[in-house]
Amino acid sequence: MPAIKTARVQERRRLVNRRVRSITRTAVKKALRALRSGGDEAGPAVHAAASKLDRAVTKGILHRNAAARGKSRLMKRLNAAAQ
Repeated sequence: MPAIKTARVQERRRLVNRRVRSITRTAVKKALRALRSGGDEAGPAVHAAASKLDRAVTKGILHRNAAARGKSRLMKRLNAAAQ
């Protein structure tokens, strides 16, 4: 593949990956905020964040172990808040 075409493809992929990574991080931050506030919206927020993490893994943006670690930490906080 010519270098110029490779550069174009990389730039497109960089923008897509950046968008997905941003959406994922925002969902995780929302979940953490909901857990700190202790409201009823914590459960759905954590499950939405876990879904976003799984989607990022599927797209190859996050390593599966990194996503699993993030989900585990969120679930641990959710379970502690429920007690």
